[in-house]
Amino acid sequence: MTAPGARVALVTGGGRGIGAACCRALAAAGFRVAVHYRSSAAAAEDLAAKLPDAWAVRADLGSAEEIDALVAALKERAGRVDVLVNNAGLNHNGLTPAMKLEHYDEVAAMARGAWYLTKLVLRRFMLRQGEGRIVNVSSVVGHTGNPGQVPYTMGKAALDAMTKSLAQELAGRAILVNSVAPGFIETDMTAELPEAVKEGILARVPLRRMGTAEEVAEVVTWLATGASYVNGTVIHVNGGLYGG
Repeated sequence: MTAPGARVALVTGGGRGIGAACCRALAAAGFRVAVHYRSSAAAAEDLAAKLPDAWAVRADLGSAEEIDALVAALKERAGRVDVLVNNAGLNHNGLTPAMKLEHYDEVAAMARGAWYLTKLVLRRFMLRQGEGRIVNVSSVVGHTGNPGQVPYTMGKAALDAMTKSLAQELAGRAILVNSVAPGFIETDMTAELPEAVKEGILARVPLRRMGTAEEVAEVVTWLATGASYVNGTVIHVNGGLYGG
C-alpha cells in the first residue's frame, strides 16, 4: 500500500517513449507512479525498478474487463489516483480503401479505452478525493490530418474532444482536464522512418528538428502539478508546425 497522503500518477503506455518520459518526470515531481503497459513488460518493469515507489501494471485498454481489473489493482496497491495520463495508443498505417475493419477497430478501441479508464478513475478515486488532474496525450495529426492514418487521426481528435467536454463537466469538482498534442517526436516509431520522410517532416517544422519525449513530459508534468487556471485546453508541442 502506498504511504498515506502520497500522490499517485497512472501513466498509460508508460513503458516507452513519451509515456516513459512522463513517468520519469512525474516521479521527479514526487509522485508514486503506476507504469501501465500492454505488451512491453520488460521495458515497463525495468523503468519502474529505477523509479522510487513505482510499479508496473498491465492491461489491454481495448478490454473493459482488463480495465476493471487494472483499477481494482490500483485500489488495492495505492488506494488513490491523483493524476491520470492517457498516453497509450497504437496505429495501423494504410490508405482507407485497403484498410481492414479489424485494424480500424483496434485503433478506435484506444479512444474508447481512454474514456472508460477515465470514467472509472473518476468514480473510484478523483470524485471521492475531491480533486485530480487528467492529461490526455493526443497528436498534431488529430488537427492537421495525415494520409494513411485516418483511424489514428480520428482517435486522437476524439481525445481532444473528450478533453473539452469533460473539463466542462468537472470544472466545479476541482478536477482539471487538458490535452497535450505532440508533433513529430524522437521515439522508436519515428526512428524507423526513412531519411527522406524525416527530411520532409523537418522541412515543415520551423525549429528544424524533432522534439524529444522529455519536452512533451515537461508540459504534461506542468499540467499535472501547476497550471491551476488551465482547463479544457489543447497545448501543442510541435516546434511551430501547427498553432491550433
